[in-house]
Formats: sequence, structure tokens, C-alpha cells
Amino acid sequence: MPILPIDTGRYGTPEMLGVFQEQTRIQKLLDVEAALAWAHAEVGDISKKDAEKIASMASTQYVKVERVKAIEKEIKHDLASLVRALAEQCGSSGAYVHLGATSYDIVDTANALQLKDATAIIERRLSCLKAVLQKQAGQHKETVMMGRTHGQHALPITLGFKFAVWGREVERHLQRLNQSRERVLVGKISGAVGTQASLGEQAPRIQELVMKRLDLRAAEISTQIVQRDRYAEFVCDLAMLVSSLDNFATEIRELARPEIGEMFESFEAEKQVGSSTMPHKRNPETCERVCGLARVVRSLTVVALENIVTWHERDLTQSSAERFLLPEACILTDYLLSLMNRIVANLRVDEQRMLQNVSLTQGRCMSESVMMAMARKGVNRQDAHELLRKLTIVSEVEKKPFREILLADPLVHKTLSCEEIDAALNPKSYLGTAVKQAEAFAKA
Repeated sequence: MPILPIDTGRYGTPEMLGVFQEQTRIQKLLDVEAALAWAHAEVGDISKKDAEKIASMASTQYVKVERVKAIEKEIKHDLASLVRALAEQCGSSGAYVHLGATSYDIVDTANALQLKDATAIIERRLSCLKAVLQKQAGQHKETVMMGRTHGQHALPITLGFKFAVWGREVERHLQRLNQSRERVLVGKISGAVGTQASLGEQAPRIQELVMKRLDLRAAEISTQIVQRDRYAEFVCDLAMLVSSLDNFATEIRELARPEIGEMFESFEAEKQVGSSTMPHKRNPETCERVCGLARVVRSLTVVALENIVTWHERDLTQSSAERFLLPEACILTDYLLSLMNRIVANLRVDEQRMLQNVSLTQGRCMSESVMMAMARKGVNRQDAHELLRKLTIVSEVEKKPFREILLADPLVHKTLSCEEIDAALNPKSYLGTAVKQAEAFAKA
């Protein structure tokens, strides 16, 4: 009976759920067993006929999930149950199933196969998000809005610039995933404590052949398990990734507040309900879901880091935790990427409101622009800063436009003409390289 929201279908994409469903997991384990038999045949440990028989039966078409579970109920060991279920289907060739291997030769190598598929999906979603952000950056490269620091009006930027900042962050996550592949996507055939004693003189060759067959790298060295710093790195990378999505979603939520009203996630006006009691509500619920589930993924880093610790060459503390850890981290990360792709692609932008908000401080947000204009005319930068600081306070207290206060000040009026003051107060004239940076990302 489904209990958790991933199981009920509330969270997760069909593609990623397929990677971690039980039948897929068992098939990956069988794929490793088949590759091991093939490698033994290649080095002459068993006949090619026996290897071919094992490979032909190493399929969930023959090794049923139900049968594996029935054996496990009896012997209380999941991998040994799979080995017995496969051997049953192989006749006399079953004697060579799992030859020289320990359970986690099979489990950790199957983990790598699943993580390889999962990483490919996540990278595709990230690339999609980058493309969506590139389109938005290009479209809004000149859309002026207020830049904010500490939640307060700072200087004007463009919406395209904001999207470019997000997009470059996405690029770095793509780089991290790609760079971690050689450390994370590794398998092993090294026996009970890593010495490969059970595999004989051809042990290194057997491991090499298995990994070549499965298109994986072999761990440089391992004990009974692949060391868990690898998985910890992967989960921490995913936690950083979803934290970026959390950041983007939080920004959209903030800008959607009625007091700001600049940018909103899409809302299906015909049918979508925002509140069970308040008909007017249009909540940023998808962004909020991103923020909430990002917390779950971040929490998994604690488990991943704890799993680095093991007694001697191996204990069982990692096993139970990883049954949650790896599927949840991948499924939720992929799901959040899917949501964010949809959110960003369908954003509603109120450009007029953005311009209105730039004017909320009556021009005071352009004080740096005026200061720099005065400095270029020879006024000491520090003196100009102190003067303008005082003038912004006068403007705010007297609720007068900053332009009016500037024109009334002798030093400002002596240094800058009316035209120069107006130019300095024009948000579009003080965007620096924002437009060019947005363009550069849009064309990257």
C-alpha cells in the first residue's frame, strides 16, 4: 500500500521513478551478475556456454520480483535471494552464478548503473533550464527593474541580468555533475574485503572486463564496499543544486507579493483554486513546493555524510539508509528541476510595475549615479558621498523628489547642469554592463 508521496505519485517524474522502481533495480543487479559471468568466461574460469546461459536468464522476465522476495523471506538476505533465484533459472550453469563475488560487488556496481541513468536525466533537465533562462534573459535584457540588497532598493538592474545570474549558476551545477562522474559512477569486483582473493590471479582482469561491459569505471581500490565519500559528494552536489532552485523560487515568491507585484508564476484562471476559503488568492504554490522539498533534499546530506563512516572494511549501517537516500535525492531533485523549468518558462512579468517600483524612492535610488557624475567633474568622492547621503535624508523626510532637492543644493547645481542631473537620475542610463551580460549569457 503506497504511503509516502513519492509512492502515491504526488512527487516525481515518470522517467526518474522508472530508474528506481523495484523491477529496474533487480534488473540492474542481474545485469552485473551477467557481466560477471561473461568476464569469468573471457578469462577461462567458466565455459562460454555457462556464461551465455546465465546472461540469457539474467532478466526479470525469468527472475521474478515475487520469487526473489519469497526466498528473502526465508533466508533474510536480499542479494543472496537474487543469486538463488537466478541460479534456479540457469540449470547446471547456476553453479557459476556470483562466482567469487560478494554482495556489494553487485550492489555497488548496480548503484553506479542507476546513478548513471539518474545523472543523465538530471543533466538533461538542467540543460533545459539553462535554455529556458537563456531565452528569458534575451527577451528581458533591457527590462529595467529595481535591484535590491538587504531587501531594500539599491540600484537599477534588468530582469534579463537577473536571469543571466541564475543561468550561470545552473551552468556551474552542470559542471559539478560532469566533473564528479569519474568519482561517483564507479563499480567494483573486489570480494569480501577488497583483496580480490576469491577471484584468483585474473581478478584485476575480471573487474576490468565487468566494468567495460557495463560502461563504468572501476574503483581504484575498495573494501567490501565502494567508499561512501563518493555518494556523499553526489548528494551534496544535488543539495547545492536544489538550494539554487530554492533561491530562484524564493525570489519569484518575493516579487509576487502584492506590495511588489513584479513577477508571478502562472495561474490557470479558468480552474485553479488558490484557497479553500479566500476566492481571490493566487498563491505561488509551485514555488513554495520547490522551497519545501529542497529542504528535504538538503536534509539528506546529513545521512550521506554519516554514511562515510564505517566499521573496518564494512558494516551494515549504510545499507538501510541508502535505500531511502539515493532514490529520494535523485527523484526529488529531478522533480524540482521539472517544476522550475515550467515555472520559469511561464512566468508572468509586469514591466510597468517594475518601472513604478523603481520610482518609489522618488529618485533616491540613483544617488550613486549622481555621486559618480560629481566625482567625474572633480568633486572629492568622499565629500560627494556625504553630501548626497544628507540630501537623500532630506528628500525622504520632506517627501520631496530627489531631483528637486538636488537642484536646490548649491554644490550639486554648480557641478552638474540640469541635463546632467536628469541623465544621472535616469535608471536606463545607469545599467552598466547589465544588458551586455544578459546578452552574453543568452548567446552562450
